[in-house]
Amino acid sequence: MAVLTEISKNYGRLKHYIDGRWFVPDDSLYFETTNPATDEVIAEAPVATEEIADMAVEAAWNAYKRWRDVPFRDRAKLIFNLRDAFMRHHEELARILVQDHGSTIDDGRGTISRCVENIEAAGSSMYSLYKGEHVEQLANGIDCYQIREPVGVFLIMTPGNIPMHAWSSFVPYALACGCTVIVSPSWQCPVSSDAVTKVAEEVGFPPGVLNLIHINKEFHINTHILENPKVKGVGFIGSTQVAKGLFEACGRLGKRSSLNGNGKNHIVVMPDGNVENAVQYIMRGCFGMTGQRCLGSDNVVIVGDVYNRIKERLLEASKKMVIGYGLDESTEMGPLTTKSGKEKVEDFIERGIKEGAKIILDGREIKIKGYEKGYFLGPTIFEDVHVGMTIAKEESFGPICNLIKAESLDQAIEWINSSNYGHSACIVTESGKAARKFIRECEVGNVGVNAGIPQPYSFFGLGSKKESFFGSAKSRMDSVKLFLDEKTVTLRWV
Repeated sequence: MAVLTEISKNYGRLKHYIDGRWFVPDDSLYFETTNPATDEVIAEAPVATEEIADMAVEAAWNAYKRWRDVPFRDRAKLIFNLRDAFMRHHEELARILVQDHGSTIDDGRGTISRCVENIEAAGSSMYSLYKGEHVEQLANGIDCYQIREPVGVFLIMTPGNIPMHAWSSFVPYALACGCTVIVSPSWQCPVSSDAVTKVAEEVGFPPGVLNLIHINKEFHINTHILENPKVKGVGFIGSTQVAKGLFEACGRLGKRSSLNGNGKNHIVVMPDGNVENAVQYIMRGCFGMTGQRCLGSDNVVIVGDVYNRIKERLLEASKKMVIGYGLDESTEMGPLTTKSGKEKVEDFIERGIKEGAKIILDGREIKIKGYEKGYFLGPTIFEDVHVGMTIAKEESFGPICNLIKAESLDQAIEWINSSNYGHSACIVTESGKAARKFIRECEVGNVGVNAGIPQPYSFFGLGSKKESFFGSAKSRMDSVKLFLDEKTVTLRWV
């Protein structure tokens, strides 16, 4: 594999974006972010203080009072212009994801295409969702109608694993609805958040409508923002632990919320399932994006005598997987996003071994020539995994596959439903009866049938149940519940 460090870019010192201008106080502290493939510093980001956060809230609040009065069709035009801007910068944004996050260039391009779909949905579908309802002559001389109106300022917290995709899952919808936002990105991928903000800046949104502050690991800054009475709610994608804390705060403060947490997703392979297709779903589910996504699937439950065939083909395919720097077009899996993330996955692997699981492919042994300092782990496969083990219950957030034997579909469904999480599950089968049973009985929000763990199109919700989600607006198309409030008017002219 060719060494591609020469096209790893240094982005210098980043800035906050507040009220339409980029700035950093002279006395600002900075934190470093690295290219996961090389461990080289590619940027320094400023650490926001409470004063900076307050500036962002004031800018967003003042902008909201003007932005909500902009005609809806004019806001929608700007959203479609945002879509065009993402298309113009498609390749550039994908390459930034490779260097900032560690994804492959193919995954990066796919992510930007998903962002475009989200933005398109925000601009088009909101025409129908924004509408109210009207009943004429409800009683003698009385008309009644319901209108929807924007709520106000929102805090949007994007994660390190899908920084751009998460941005597009919240920000365009909020802006289309007439709300304004303060984006607080994960410390793991500040360059990605900086990049999408600059793309949005090209579109010409009024100052203060979209704001960005970097906080490093100073989580209390987010709490400080949320406690401000001018901030009406929060959108978040991340861990269940953080989502729970935010949900409790929102309940106490009376804020709106859409809070996405962890998952522990399962791929179930039935005896009649297509083996080759199943292996491809497992490869993508367990090792895609190096396992760092809520749509990942650590647990592979194999029903009946197809187990050995699946195991053999999976081992063969996993050993052939091309691992390296994502800017190489041949790379199929890149590094973990952070060094600490890699260490957590290594600890997870050690936990599995101590619990008695048998490791049949150890990704810790991987070495990438030319990228010895990168945060790489290869595919790791366990067998003899039991559902009571920690590795079968908690999300690894790494390239790990747990092979679990089941006696029946009923047993597989029972295991899925025993989880604290209810994100996603999929089944590989040729039986319509088995598929229907799986769809009806699995307590998850997103089901795939012969499709792996699918990423629904932007106008469908991702679902999520139990401790995988907290709040009132589960999907992007539920934005009317998050960003719009309802007002009922009863009208009588005497």
